[in-house]
Amino acid sequence: MPLTRYSAEAFGVLTICLVALLILLGLVCIAYSFYLRSRVLRQGFIQLSYFSGPWIIRITFILFAIWWGFGEIIRLNFLRRQGRVLNALNLKWQENVCKCYIVSNLGFAEPCLFLTLVFLLRAPLQNMDTGILSRKWNGKTAGHVLLCCLPVFVLQLILILIGPDLRKDRRELPQYFTRTAAPAVQNSDDIALCTYPLLNTVLLGLFATFLTAYLFWLGRRILKLVINKGLQKRVYTLIFSVSSFLPLRVVLLGLSVLSKPEHFLFEVLAFSAFLVLLCCAGVCICMLVYCPVADCLALGNLHDLEARRSVVLDDQNDTVSLIANQSRHEGSVGISPERNSDASTKRGSISFRAFEKDGTSTEAFVELSLFSPRRDVTPPGSPPLLGWPMRPPNHVHGP
Repeated sequence: MPLTRYSAEAFGVLTICLVALLILLGLVCIAYSFYLRSRVLRQGFIQLSYFSGPWIIRITFILFAIWWGFGEIIRLNFLRRQGRVLNALNLKWQENVCKCYIVSNLGFAEPCLFLTLVFLLRAPLQNMDTGILSRKWNGKTAGHVLLCCLPVFVLQLILILIGPDLRKDRRELPQYFTRTAAPAVQNSDDIALCTYPLLNTVLLGLFATFLTAYLFWLGRRILKLVINKGLQKRVYTLIFSVSSFLPLRVVLLGLSVLSKPEHFLFEVLAFSAFLVLLCCAGVCICMLVYCPVADCLALGNLHDLEARRSVVLDDQNDTVSLIANQSRHEGSVGISPERNSDASTKRGSISFRAFEKDGTSTEAFVELSLFSPRRDVTPPGSPPLLGWPMRPPNHVHGP
């Protein structure tokens, strides 16, 4: 059933708005990544370099998503109506635009998007020297992504180029196997409406099958190393998103050959295929870019952490221990304010040893680590200290 003009334009306007939201999310995450990188470089905080190391690949991932979004806008019939941008092109050039869309999105943007995701997930499994901390890691990873994408890109290009000849040699082959555009007439203008050739969709499906299988294997290895429940949830979310949304997109694109452009079934299938990949890209950007950067910045004031780290490196062989002074009359444990203040400003790690009333030590230490938040040991109005304490087995008397 053909769509009315307003219904067809509604799909186009909604697609453009959703792509604009994806681009906005991507630009915010890019700015966030640059902010973290500048803080790390300016203060020389080596510990956070591990988390900010793949910043170029994260930004590249976002750029691939933005590229894909622009391709989806170029495909829209909305731009081919009278008075719109692509309506000024003749029929032949409009068909070429559809061919470029297939090669660009199905042959380059989508494979590169998911290959980049795989390499970002592989990063924690690599050696520290040759992995994220290596200065050449970002360049090597970008080269590997393009190299792995090259076979898919070449095959998609070959299918587009030999499509017309294939239809001439094998006339029994249905047109939807190789057709990239369907001619139509609107207001006495000849226009070309983009379609999805079944052969190109099948090729994308083979890539999706291989990628999904590898992602399951990779996710299993990562989950064996992850001990944090929050990180486990992120890995599960990424695996579920890619392994479900990408095959679903391939199925929807394959079913689109059952109808024609400007018909309800085709437009719904094409928009649904666009929507599932948009959701997948949005989830991956949040999990792979926004959340890691937010975690780094949530570690605390980087300037304060750098000050502690510098003193630790200068005096790394010293051990600072604050021993509580016992007051027999008051029955409490006290710590000298001067020593506490002095030690806390000179050390990145402080150990406290508590004593019982009878003078025996419980040998219970509290270690303030730089990367584990400790919220219940700070006085009101002060920033939280960092660290998970070892609780003493016995009751410790304290102030």
